[in-house]
Amino acid sequence: MTILEDPTSAAAIVVPTRPDEARVARRERLRLLLRSPTFVLGCLLFGAWALCAAFGTLIAPHDPQADDILNKLAPPSGEHLFGSDRLGRDVLSRTIVGAREILIMAPLATVLGTVVGTALGLLTGYYRGLIDEAVMRLVDAVLAIPVIITALLAVVALGPSRLGLILVIGIVFAPIIAKTVRAAVLSERELDYVQAARLRNEHSPYIMFAEILPNVMGPIIVEFTARLGFAIFAIATLSFLGFGADPSIPDWGKDIAEHYQFINGGVWWAVLFPSLAIATLVIGINLIADAIAQTFER
Repeated sequence: MTILEDPTSAAAIVVPTRPDEARVARRERLRLLLRSPTFVLGCLLFGAWALCAAFGTLIAPHDPQADDILNKLAPPSGEHLFGSDRLGRDVLSRTIVGAREILIMAPLATVLGTVVGTALGLLTGYYRGLIDEAVMRLVDAVLAIPVIITALLAVVALGPSRLGLILVIGIVFAPIIAKTVRAAVLSERELDYVQAARLRNEHSPYIMFAEILPNVMGPIIVEFTARLGFAIFAIATLSFLGFGADPSIPDWGKDIAEHYQFINGGVWWAVLFPSLAIATLVIGINLIADAIAQTFER
């Protein structure tokens, strides 16, 4: 509880300290989360690919860039466990090392979208009025176009590059996150702990970022993990369509695009294993997101 002096009398105003209650709730949710089999399995899947991204060149059995024309499109064998691709490169090595590119760009794009979206959601939810109306109408206009179409048009305009892909995907995700944060802020702004901060004559930026923001972190974390999975799909899709950041390095989407036409000829391994890589990584992230969402709903 917090005791505030009433500016018009000697009486004291007693206000519940919502932030203290929130800290206790966060600790309890963390304990529940760490006991969730869904969360643990998701972390194992994500962690395996994170290790591949960090130490892929050390783990890979072959040089992922080394051509071997004499052994091109070789099926899985003892020498090449996942077979070889159209240039004789080891598919297992390319699948392992290919995790690096997507696990650099996707998190950075998601962080950018989360930061921008959170700032917009806090501003619109707290101030409301004309600012809220103007920003939300712009957000609705952006969301009227499918995300992948918006990203594709932006990448075509800017040209493929790591920075371009990160900026495009981050900015495209920001309006989605902004709407979620705005809804959470609207439910928080009238609570007692916010009114107490106003009675203390705290500045609006302090109230938004120091008082309200910690109490809406649950929806933000859920949005971040969910958007991370979408970012991986978006980057893989753009790479498949030929808009990857760097065509000279292993890339799951690009490898699928280069080999899917060989499936009818019985060459399935060059497509299957990169596809499974994308699927297992996204499944792992979605399991984490589901576990977090279920924990915060309790």
